[in-house]
Amino acid sequence: MPEKGLQTEQPTEKKLRDAVAEGNFAKTPDIQTVFVLTAAFSVVSFYGREQAEAVASMAVGIFGGLSRYQISIESVRDWATLAATTMLGLILPMCVTCAVAGIVACGLQSRFQFSPKVLELKFDRLDPFKGFQRIFSNQSSVKLGTDFLKLSLVATILWQALKRILSDPLFYTPVSADRLGSFIVQSFSSIITRCIFVLGGIAALNFLYQLRRVRSDLMMTKHEVKEENRQQDGDPRLRFARRQMARRLLQKQMLSAVPTADVVITNPTHFAVALKYQRGKDKAPVVLAKGERLFAIRIKAIAAEHEVPMVENKPVARMLFKYGKVGKPIPTELYKAVAEILAFVYKTHRYYFHQLRARRATQ
Repeated sequence: MPEKGLQTEQPTEKKLRDAVAEGNFAKTPDIQTVFVLTAAFSVVSFYGREQAEAVASMAVGIFGGLSRYQISIESVRDWATLAATTMLGLILPMCVTCAVAGIVACGLQSRFQFSPKVLELKFDRLDPFKGFQRIFSNQSSVKLGTDFLKLSLVATILWQALKRILSDPLFYTPVSADRLGSFIVQSFSSIITRCIFVLGGIAALNFLYQLRRVRSDLMMTKHEVKEENRQQDGDPRLRFARRQMARRLLQKQMLSAVPTADVVITNPTHFAVALKYQRGKDKAPVVLAKGERLFAIRIKAIAAEHEVPMVENKPVARMLFKYGKVGKPIPTELYKAVAEILAFVYKTHRYYFHQLRARRATQ
């Protein structure tokens, strides 16, 4: 048997929702980094070559023809405008795409739920003792190890890429502007692709660790689950009181409808079911009231007071009480039996139905 204070229960939906509202859910900035790098790679793949060639052509045109141009404020202004326009055409699409990717990465981790409590001022964060505990916690150790691993792998990738780039013939032989643009795109794509794969693997492992850690932190004791269910459902005594009140209201409503019934079918002592049928309005006889034992006696007493016909039929009364629903038509299986009872009542109590029409008209 688990102890009362032992966290052995999975977190409830309410616990998980509250945790998300407080910002306590599995998340890692590595996923955002991977999404942003992937967005940058996509922009470069579909849009970067033309822009890189435009930048290279602009640079060659400006710096290769300085001897032919007269340097003046107007020419410098024109070159600066051209350079700014060209660079903006490369940078703006990448910035927008990377920003959208970062937002999507955050939304996927939080399931696109807003965490307003994260913005609240919490004075316990200013506690130096708790801050010291956070610095030397297991979570901080994992973060430090992950950051060191990322730094080492990215540095290795950049070093290898740098050696390969510096060995390219571009640095010691004349090349065209097209070759320069192609070289920029290929070098960038090569570096960013390696970074995406490496950081993606680290992000996946880190996210799985964070998911397991958060789930473990949110585990609940049996007592906590019981208390939460009690708070959600309310006090058992209040629930019982509400059910009792609803039952009394329903009984009162049923008793008030008995005087307008066509017939009351009895068991004779255990059950009583009041039925109503109006041609052109009801598709089938409708159950107005039903009861057993003491409540059945009350139904029969009101029926007798208002001269409502009562017919003793034990099997039909029992079936109507078991399967009939107040305010609903009777089950189709009982159509024939009830039709025979109503036909008998209509034949033997004609005067009552003259009164009944007038009674229903006044309601």
